[in-house]
Amino acid sequence: MRAKRRVDEAAVLRVIEPSPDRVTPACDVFGACGGCVMQHLSNDGQLSVKHQVLVDSIERIGLLEPSRWLDPVAAQPWHYRRRARLGVRYVDGKSRVLVGFRERYKPYITDMQSCPVLVEPVAALIEPLARLIEQLSIARQLPQIEVAVGDGESVDALPVVVMILRVLEAPSESDLGKLRAFSEAYGIWFALQPGGLDSIEGLARADGSEAPELVYHLPDWGLTLRFEASDFIQVNASINIKMIRQTIELIGIKSSDRVLDLYSGIGNFSLPLATLAAEVHGVEGAVELTTRAAENARRNGIDNVSFATSDLSEPDAIDALANEPWDLVLLDPARAGAEVFAAKAAQFSTRRIVYVSCHPGTLARDAALIAAQGYSMTAAGILNMFPHTAHVESMAVFDRSA
Repeated sequence: MRAKRRVDEAAVLRVIEPSPDRVTPACDVFGACGGCVMQHLSNDGQLSVKHQVLVDSIERIGLLEPSRWLDPVAAQPWHYRRRARLGVRYVDGKSRVLVGFRERYKPYITDMQSCPVLVEPVAALIEPLARLIEQLSIARQLPQIEVAVGDGESVDALPVVVMILRVLEAPSESDLGKLRAFSEAYGIWFALQPGGLDSIEGLARADGSEAPELVYHLPDWGLTLRFEASDFIQVNASINIKMIRQTIELIGIKSSDRVLDLYSGIGNFSLPLATLAAEVHGVEGAVELTTRAAENARRNGIDNVSFATSDLSEPDAIDALANEPWDLVLLDPARAGAEVFAAKAAQFSTRRIVYVSCHPGTLARDAALIAAQGYSMTAAGILNMFPHTAHVESMAVFDRSA
């Protein structure tokens, strides 16, 4: 299809002999929808492919090999996604609204009625949402729905579903009435976003009731974390808990340790770590997430954790943190990675670094820098945070060399 300097891109025209790992996709729009690209591969096959992607990245980019490869972290591969951004478009040729993920390699919205990777009840709401929006006066001025699903007040309660509607034009009173009726009928909540994130406002129901708080539970540590519908959280609740467990196991925490948690978000790692350490300090680039993390510490009665907002892509920010003694460092950066920290890892007195990554290429790049700073890669492995997609989440451990 396309030739580049170091790689050629090709498309499968015909399968002559199927792999033993090939399976029938569960979704009838697989192949058209860009949300999943690996449903034709068995679960074990997906784990094998993703593990090999990580191996290739670390060996070819990082020029490293860990002392041991960790077993893949996996969970239920269906109905796992609690955060999603759905496209919306009124299609004149079909005279109706489509709601869903974009088509693969195309800007169009996939014509779909449900989605087996979204959590319930959202999975079954694709078609009802499309029919609702068709009835609105702003059907052509509503391009996107941001979905966030939280746990109920107790661990076994029904989930709380909030959908942020991006509206380019103010809905009419009739529109608001239809949205409220849908909210009550399907047990979900709407919010309207006419501008930036600071313009998001919840839509109360006809009786004046407003959406409950969005929270998720971390029962292993007796924690409940609150978040806003627009906040970043890990999309896969089951894998998130397993990921935290593995992090705590690998980081080797002692009750006397001071732990530095970089890219700390709303406290997803910081608060569980604080239940075991002497002190935890979280640093995050987004002030709203730092604020939420501090609130979560207070609501859970944890007083040995602190949070600060800082741009961790700035060398001065890393230098300032290196002035204090840290026994352990945890990293969970965005796709761009943590290159500045990696290049300055030698300044830190930490005995161990655990790096959680959402991109194997930037992990491999940073791993090479960390290794050059006097650390050995002692373990690495994948976390199947996004089953059926090509996304590879991973984790690596670095110990200070003797």
